[in-house]
Amino acid sequence: MELTPADAAAIEDARAHAVEELLSPEAPHSNVVGVAAGVKWRNGEPTGDPAVIALVTHKVDKSELAGDDLVPAKIGTTRTDVLEIGFPMIERAHVHAPAAVNGSTTVEEAEQVLVVPQVPLVGAEALARRARPAEGGYSVGHFKITAGTIATCVYDLLPGAATGSQPQPGVGMPQRFYILSNNHVLANVNAAMVGDPILQPGPFDGGTFPTDLIARLSRFIPITLEPPTPRILHRNLVDAAVAEGQFHDLDREIYWGGYVRGWRRRANVAVGTTVQKTGRTTNFTTGRITAINATVDVGFGGGRIGRFQDQIITTNMSAGGDSGSLVVTPDEVAVGLLFAGSSVATIANQIENVRSLLRVEVAEQIL
Repeated sequence: MELTPADAAAIEDARAHAVEELLSPEAPHSNVVGVAAGVKWRNGEPTGDPAVIALVTHKVDKSELAGDDLVPAKIGTTRTDVLEIGFPMIERAHVHAPAAVNGSTTVEEAEQVLVVPQVPLVGAEALARRARPAEGGYSVGHFKITAGTIATCVYDLLPGAATGSQPQPGVGMPQRFYILSNNHVLANVNAAMVGDPILQPGPFDGGTFPTDLIARLSRFIPITLEPPTPRILHRNLVDAAVAEGQFHDLDREIYWGGYVRGWRRRANVAVGTTVQKTGRTTNFTTGRITAINATVDVGFGGGRIGRFQDQIITTNMSAGGDSGSLVVTPDEVAVGLLFAGSSVATIANQIENVRSLLRVEVAEQIL
């Protein structure tokens, strides 16, 4: 019971109206953290009927809600449904918020205290260890953060490559090779400088400079956050960055997944699709896309919130430290870059947006 891209396009006006109605600063819906396109569910199963989805931190029985807090049954002529996604946070090995740390009273103090990831590392091939060449799925991080995950290794768009409405790969000889991951993994949420050291494994996993230097930060897409910028003004599409390394230290293969054979255009990413990822904390996991074209608020720690547009929502398939994992189909077609989640859902950027904004090639086949 998939929501096809055509179905999603047909309800786009209603979805955009729902963003204004449910996510405006004046909106009374206190537990709504996002709006997306999806399908109506009944008795725990998708019906296939297109619906505007209100993304909520938790579901509350109608009898416990005030009238103003109820999500309307329809937006215009389009039906609505409610999907519980918890409160999404970036998925690197997290630091405590100030109020949660005994004896800490400031953000600066709190950010010195690390949180052990939700899922313990197990087995001889735990992806928190050092690896050369490093593959997708392994631990990585800016020298001042905890740890995240390598998505895969990429290179600059070649001559003749195109983005936009008619994307195509280029032809030529790549001059530079990069690790792809999140801004908050490689660029420390906008705070890093080009040229900063990137360690593999990440600092949380014992990586030290210069012993474990694998790359240096090359470029990142800045993330707009509240504070200082009100969420209504945010236009975030990706949490993404690349760091240049040496060719012999980088491998495009994803551990336990294989080589990415192509990437899927955002217009062809459908609700109901089965996906998988390999990440530093939860290793190999599978999930299902539950909503697309999501506008959703994500926590970045220290009271900071970023509102992101055009996101993919899946069932839970990640935990702290999995940020940066590449989300692919079972036949190894890239669809998203994982960056946030909760105990019940995972959030990923559309890989087409990552490619276009960073101007890097993820794979040569476009689907």
